[in-house]
Amino acid sequence: MTSALPYTLIATDLDGTLLRAGDTVSRRSCAALATARAAGAQHIIVTGRPVPQVRHVLYGLGYRGLAVCGQGAQVYDAARGRVLHSVAMDRELAEVALGKIEAEIGEVYAAVNREGVDVEMLMAPGYRMPHPHLATVRVARRADLWSAPINKVLLQHPRLDDDELTRVARSVVGDLVNVTMAGEHTVELQPPGVDKGTGLARAAAELGAEASATIAFGDMPNDIPMFAWSAHGVAMANAHRELKAVADEVTLSNEEDGIAAVLERLYA
Repeated sequence: MTSALPYTLIATDLDGTLLRAGDTVSRRSCAALATARAAGAQHIIVTGRPVPQVRHVLYGLGYRGLAVCGQGAQVYDAARGRVLHSVAMDRELAEVALGKIEAEIGEVYAAVNREGVDVEMLMAPGYRMPHPHLATVRVARRADLWSAPINKVLLQHPRLDDDELTRVARSVVGDLVNVTMAGEHTVELQPPGVDKGTGLARAAAELGAEASATIAFGDMPNDIPMFAWSAHGVAMANAHRELKAVADEVTLSNEEDGIAAVLERLYA
């Protein structure tokens, strides 16, 4: 890598950021990333999706690098098809956290992402999958969610919107677990100390990259820790207001190739 590069590591979220509708990446974005890599920069994907829900995207992109998955809980080597690092969530702690939240706001609908490379997401009664094309299994009872190791819990509420559910959950159990909003109808509970920033830091160390040479792209509040770790944070035009408030720059939307617009300027 040359010292003239503006950034030697490019960290991109997927949904609402690099991906367009239908889990696709435009030719322009692919070309801009290829130009940056040819100049000596490395590209790393940092996503809230767990490994099983992202492998098909990585394969379609021809992506062979490391990917930070599961909101930072997993580091996945796409070339070897191996999880290099994974943090499981304590299932008893997850149950306690759900109980405390429900004591405050009534019943919530829950789902879990299980640990592993080839596992489905488990959904308890009432939970609606925001991405219906992903592999899921509907279970009969909430207790069935804890049948195997998990890395996060996903929450929905019949009345509260995502912002309010996140606020309440954080106020009630924020000292026990990490609470984050990752997308529409996607409020999540993770192990304490796990977020996209910690996951990116771990993967960057594997790559020999530094925070001071990293540019990050995202669209939701779960990207805030990644922006905090990186030297430069770029929010998409379609980003949540909380992310825009801490971004160094706002680009075009994901549908308008916002990542490409910035990379073309930096690596032309």
